Amino acid sequence: MTAKTWAYEDFVEGASFDLGTKQVSAAEIIEFASEFDAQPMHLDEEAGKASILGGLSASGWHTCAMFMRMLCDAFLLDSTCQGAPGVDQVKWKKPVLAGDTLRGNLVVLAKRLSRSKPQLGFITMRSELVNQRGESVFELENSVMFLTRDAAGNAA
Repeated sequence: MTAKTWAYEDFVEGASFDLGTKQVSAAEIIEFASEFDAQPMHLDEEAGKASILGGLSASGWHTCAMFMRMLCDAFLLDSTCQGAPGVDQVKWKKPVLAGDTLRGNLVVLAKRLSRSKPQLGFITMRSELVNQRGESVFELENSVMFLTRDAAGNAA
């Protein structure tokens, strides 16, 4: 097993991470909604247009899932991540519509070592997705647990 690149020590307060982009298709909106959030505005273009959302729109939970994929691809899968104890805040600020291109960014707000498990650190992050017009569509704030580099090396 090789050591993961991103460990607790690698995160610096104020650091910003580009999470890349994600093109949102009508087919994936419908597929996700069909299984997990079968409301009409997520399944049908006309129903979406008739709603306050203005078109076929991704479920907020689908937006969370797309964000998570972007986060994983950006660095999480190459890290000592041990999961998250929860989410402090999530905001769906504008509809994510079929055809939108999302860009993600994450900022490290704070970090601290666990008092009871000093090999584990908590990184508090604020993440945002914006659409192709630069409009903020999603915000999330939470803490994520990462092993220290020494602890990760000992686990290998």
